[in-house]
Amino acid sequence: MSGSEVLPLIVLAGSIAILLFLILGLKIQAFLSLLIVAIGFGITAGMDPLAAIDSVRNGIGGTLGYVATVVGLGAMFGALLEVSGGVQSLAGAMVSRSSSRGTQWALAIVGFLVSIPVFFDVALIILAPLLYGLAHRTGKKVLFFGLPLMAGMMVSHAFIPPTPGPIAVAELMGADLAWVIVLGAAAGIPAMILAGPLWTPVALRLIGDHGAANVAASRKGAEDDQSGAAEMYMEPAAGILQAGAMAAVSAILLPLVLILLGATAKYWAAEGGVRTTLEFMGHPFVALIMAALTAYYFFGIRKQIDRAKLARIMTSSLEPAGVVVLVTGAGGAFKQILVDSGMGASLASAFGGDGVPIIVFAFIVTAIVRVAQGSATVAMITGAGLTAPVVQATVAAGLDYSQPQLALVVIAIASGASVASHVNDSGFWLVSRYMGMSEAQTLKSFTSMTTIVGLVGFAMVSVMWLLV
Repeated sequence: MSGSEVLPLIVLAGSIAILLFLILGLKIQAFLSLLIVAIGFGITAGMDPLAAIDSVRNGIGGTLGYVATVVGLGAMFGALLEVSGGVQSLAGAMVSRSSSRGTQWALAIVGFLVSIPVFFDVALIILAPLLYGLAHRTGKKVLFFGLPLMAGMMVSHAFIPPTPGPIAVAELMGADLAWVIVLGAAAGIPAMILAGPLWTPVALRLIGDHGAANVAASRKGAEDDQSGAAEMYMEPAAGILQAGAMAAVSAILLPLVLILLGATAKYWAAEGGVRTTLEFMGHPFVALIMAALTAYYFFGIRKQIDRAKLARIMTSSLEPAGVVVLVTGAGGAFKQILVDSGMGASLASAFGGDGVPIIVFAFIVTAIVRVAQGSATVAMITGAGLTAPVVQATVAAGLDYSQPQLALVVIAIASGASVASHVNDSGFWLVSRYMGMSEAQTLKSFTSMTTIVGLVGFAMVSVMWLLV
């Protein structure tokens, strides 16, 4: 590798190091840290300071016009599903008649479905009473049921739009959402199975028979009321419960089906009204508007929730979504600086010369950021911001990427952002608390599970990369 090819790698490593220092060392919020690094990088790379500012503005504007709308609509949709009891209805209906082992598989599916519209931490808090109730009823550890659930949640949280992370990465990479959904499921479901139901017995042996994670009763005193509620959710005779579960599944699948139909209509529908209608309904804006309105009616109006309360619920849901949107915008600014400074082309030349597949670059860079600073969302946005310019420069040099390949790059980034959740990740402490585990037990069970999700996801991406 020549000196001209080594330089962009050194600059890249330095940029990541400075970004991590700002976030971890100085405790500066990720949005501000990304902006500082982007502007500083542009000026250091020789750009005129005002040109660097213009690149930042263009990068933010070009990214947020799409992402802000989709993330906002998705947040409102998830909030309505959350407060109405739709999530609990779905979970209760799926586990009510299963054996203990079958319940693990059912909970993995529940986690996969629920975490598409609902954030990981919120979904865990909502479903924790159900886990306590199952553990109390069967005498098994809370983790016996919790780990499969969390494996499903982790996969859809990182791999499946319209979850904010993959939506933002797909936009930065220019990837078609339909392909991201299909290939994300193809990579994520095997990861969910291996990291959830199949890994759980091993994880339970690793943590041993010490500590609060051993006994379902570890939460019995403090969570008595919640456990009782969980038992109620598991009653198989509740007709309303079954109707609520079906409505929840329908609402979650609606935007996915519409997006897939809209994206594939050009392949099987003749030009004209039908195809135009499908493509219109399948646009993420329209699909998520339809999902939000469906949830508003079935989980709000039909449940006789006051309209003013529904308005407050939807408004409050935009607060956490705003953080994701701003971080995504800053990631778009970083990407644009790399493109406009010419560093993206240099990186493409460096990696292209050594024949390193773009999915390997995407996975490694994102995994480094994930392990160093903890947040999966920040890792995904940073990884996409660094990878997108390499893709664009490679395309400009004459090597084109198909939509399936771009989708696989998105999933490689998602895989890197999934590995090794540990003590610098807020989700790690949430799991430790709700599963009643020590830090060491959480590392052996939850951290190992997230690492399996990331590695299996990337292995599936690598196999599919050879086929597309």
